[in-house]
Amino acid sequence: MAVLRVVLDQVNDVVDADQADAARSLILGLAATAPQKCTVEAIVPGGGAEPVVDGADTLHRLSLARRELGAAWQLGVVGGVGGGMIHAPTLFAPLAKHDRANDYDQTVATLWDLRAWTAPEQLSRASVLWQRSMLKRAAKHADAVVVPTHAMAEELASLGRFADRIRVIPGAAAAGFAIPHDAAERRRALGAPDRYLVATGTAETLSAVFAAAVDRDADVFVVDAATGSAPAIAEAAVAEGLAAPRVHVLGRLDAGDRAALLAGALAFAAADPAPAWPWRLVEALVLGVPVIAAESGVHHDVLAEGGLLVGAAGFTDALRDAAGDGARRLSVLAADRSRAYSWNGSAERVWTLHAEL
Repeated sequence: MAVLRVVLDQVNDVVDADQADAARSLILGLAATAPQKCTVEAIVPGGGAEPVVDGADTLHRLSLARRELGAAWQLGVVGGVGGGMIHAPTLFAPLAKHDRANDYDQTVATLWDLRAWTAPEQLSRASVLWQRSMLKRAAKHADAVVVPTHAMAEELASLGRFADRIRVIPGAAAAGFAIPHDAAERRRALGAPDRYLVATGTAETLSAVFAAAVDRDADVFVVDAATGSAPAIAEAAVAEGLAAPRVHVLGRLDAGDRAALLAGALAFAAADPAPAWPWRLVEALVLGVPVIAAESGVHHDVLAEGGLLVGAAGFTDALRDAAGDGARRLSVLAADRSRAYSWNGSAERVWTLHAEL
C-alpha cells in the first residue's frame, strides 16, 4: 500500500487563505483520483482543536504547533514527521537530507508566488524572509519544486540550482466555488451598484482600469487589496477622473461574497503582472465573467484564449469591449477556458510526479 502524505499548513503571516484552500482542495482531488492501493494521509501541526480533513484516509498530527514547527523546519529540524512520499502544497515542508534511492523517501514543495523575489515591497518582511529561506532549503533538499505556470518555472530556474526538478502543475478555483443562492443580497451588502468592474492590482497598475470605468460609467471594486493601500488606490482613481465614492477597496472576501461580486460584474480586470498564480482570474473564468489581463507570462499561460491579454496602452479599449459589445463572446471564452483547471486534474499530475520520482 502506497501512502501519499500531504502537509497541511494553516493561514498565517506567510500562507494566505487561498493557499490553504488550495491544499484542502488538492487533498479532495488526490482522494478522488488515487490509483489502486494508494491512500492519502494529512500531516498537520499540533495545537488547537483536532482538525477535520476531508478526503484524507488518515491524519498524522505532529507534536509542535505551527509557529514552532515552522521555525524548526526552517532550520532543517524535521524529527517526528517520518518518511515516505511527502507532498507540500506550499513551501511549508520538512526539507532535510533524505535517501530517495534506498529508502524511497521523497519530498516535494510548492511555490505559488514569486513576489518575495520580484516585488518584496508588496509582502511583509517576515513573509519575504521565510519564503526565501525555505526556497533555499528546497533547492538543496526537495526532490521536486512545483509551480503553477511555465512562466513561473522559467523565473524560478534563475533563483537557484534546480536542474530538472521544477514541475508545472496548475491550481484551480477552490472546491465548491459557485454563485451562492443569496448573491443579490450579498452584492447589496457590499454596496454594489448595477454597473461595476472587479479588479486586482496596486495603485501603480490600476490606472487604466479606473479610466475604463469612467468611460463605461461604472464603479470599481478592487479586491485582495493590501492592508493600508486604500488611500493610494483612491488617489489613483481620482487622478483618472473616477470619484472616490465609486472606488471600493476590499481585502480578501469569503468565497460566497467573491462569487456573488464577480458574477454581477461587467468584467474582471487582472491589472497586476506579478509572477503569482492569479486566484481571482481563475474564479472569474469559472463564473464566465469577461476577463482582461495585463500582459505577463503568467497571464499568458493561464488565460490563453479565454480573454483579452493587453498592454497598459490597450487596457481601456479592452475593458470597453469586455463591458460592452464583446461581453457575450468573452463570457463564453472564459467558461471554456475554465475547464482547463480542476483539482482532480492537478491531483492526477501530482500522483504522476511522485510515481516518476
